[in-house]
Amino acid sequence: MWILWQTRHLVVIKKIFPLLSLLILAGCLGTERRSDPSGGVALSFDDHFIREWYQLRPLFNRYKARVTFFVTCPDTLSAEDAALLRQLQSDGHEIGFHGTIHGSARQLLQSSGVKGYLETEINPGLTYLHQAGLYPTSYAHPGGNQTTPTDEALLARGFVLLRDVAKSERKLYGLPLYHIPPQFMPSVYYRSNQDQQVKALLIDTDANLSKTELTQALITAKKTGTVLMLFGHKPLFGEPGPEEYGFDVDMLKHILKEADSLRLHFYRMSELPRL
Repeated sequence: MWILWQTRHLVVIKKIFPLLSLLILAGCLGTERRSDPSGGVALSFDDHFIREWYQLRPLFNRYKARVTFFVTCPDTLSAEDAALLRQLQSDGHEIGFHGTIHGSARQLLQSSGVKGYLETEINPGLTYLHQAGLYPTSYAHPGGNQTTPTDEALLARGFVLLRDVAKSERKLYGLPLYHIPPQFMPSVYYRSNQDQQVKALLIDTDANLSKTELTQALITAKKTGTVLMLFGHKPLFGEPGPEEYGFDVDMLKHILKEADSLRLHFYRMSELPRL
């Protein structure tokens, strides 16, 4: 009986969520002043896949796309890694920060308070990045663990933008709970006068996003004059292996091609608050 009840309610939720999201999108995007008449897209990539990111240089250069790389665990940067990041920065890309230990802000806040959080997750990593000649001004929360006290501390520390996580699909006990097409997710579109805390949409393979859905999301950004925020992890040039997570490079090519055909502007994350 419980399984039957759960199945029926999952079906209802799947039907209701797109309708609710459409109403929310109309209210949130329709009443805000447009940020850019032509619209845009802000791509970012998380963790420590530096050499794999570097392989994407010809692709980014082809479409004149400028993106943001959020680096975590910078204490493990080799001299070669640091040189690759500086080259990406010289290409016009942004190097952001993704935490020293990739820890949970909520857990660190509970165990050590704001001071302990900064001394554990923020300050050491910034020191390592500064030593490598990198000075990030945007921050991506590991695991999407955004909290008000830590956000206030990060903004006071000098970060101009803080990025959290949005997912189009959620699961319950391994079963899909809902899947919302990204054009119905207003939180992943940056609007003028928006605050410095944002959410980007995950495009990794386990997000189960189609090329059609992402094309429609880009069209929505164009029509509303907003900036679609997307992020992934490791570039995958084939099928993901065991325990491997990341985005399909072919999907990235599709996003870049569609954005270029729509004449969307490519934004780095720290540029958004200055729109």
